[in-house]
Amino acid sequence: MSTPASSVVLTATPTDHAIARWAALAVALSLVDASLPTPLPGLKPGLANIVTLVVLMRFGMGAAVSVSLLRLVATGLVLGSLFTPGFFLSLAGGISSLAALTLAWKVLPKAYFGGVSLSLLAAFAHLAGQFALVRFWLIPTDGIFYLIPPFAAVAWLTGLVNGLVATHLLRVHFLERPPSC
Repeated sequence: MSTPASSVVLTATPTDHAIARWAALAVALSLVDASLPTPLPGLKPGLANIVTLVVLMRFGMGAAVSVSLLRLVATGLVLGSLFTPGFFLSLAGGISSLAALTLAWKVLPKAYFGGVSLSLLAAFAHLAGQFALVRFWLIPTDGIFYLIPPFAAVAWLTGLVNGLVATHLLRVHFLERPPSC
């Protein structure tokens, strides 16, 4: 005699649906990032960070962390890079960026720190997290620090542009609508 199978029913909330939509958009932008040619490996515009900023400023830190982590894992699966050094570099940068954003979101006065300053902070935290991982795991030599100036220049430029785009999107598209998350 066989035992009856038990089932678990999970019900998705509207918040779950919204996070999934934002994460899907972030994955799509990550795939665009991955397809762009770069002069040095790892120099990317970080288009998915625009989504993370919009979600952070619109729905809060919890939703931003969920979207960011879902994006990292899903992009790793889609690109076939899950658990490769590239994935761990993305994860180290993402976690460092989220840690800096969490600290800034809780400590800094929101009246003086908006999308651009948060984006720049996240970009440099991402860079620091990646360089720390490279230095202590992948290439344990101080020679990698010679790469910081070009990477910092790109982090500044992409952080600025992504912050401006996120701020513009929030002003133009979300000013009048209530949060759905």
